[in-house]
Amino acid sequence: MEVLSTIKVPAKLEHLHALIDRVSNCAKEQGLSEKRVNEIEIAAEEALVNIFHYAYREQEGDVEVSCKAERGMRFIIEIVDRGMPFDPLAVPEPDTTLDVAERQIGGIGVLLIKKLMDDVTYKRDRNQNILRLVVNLKA
Repeated sequence: MEVLSTIKVPAKLEHLHALIDRVSNCAKEQGLSEKRVNEIEIAAEEALVNIFHYAYREQEGDVEVSCKAERGMRFIIEIVDRGMPFDPLAVPEPDTTLDVAERQIGGIGVLLIKKLMDDVTYKRDRNQNILRLVVNLKA
């Protein structure tokens, strides 16, 4: 697997645009369509904003974003933080058939990530949350 780019910054909202720009540029270099790049940006933003708001609570911490390519077959965004353990894939899907006022708060962002990406994996390893967003390059 080829590492295209890695950036580690404090997990703060002020770094969101730099992180998304890096992911977007890497996706474009893989020859993905503008539509697909936009979907990747949305999924990465949802994941990162969750980390910024919830991973460290009242503490300081970092987030690391790596873009990787796997033999021209897959583009992978790996997002790593050392915040509280949180498996977004374990979050129950919200009932989108309910009226907005009746829905439980939360879960829409995770649902969006799952729908926009070809594969999403999570693992907790050595005190780190590791979220992988995968896009197939070959249909």
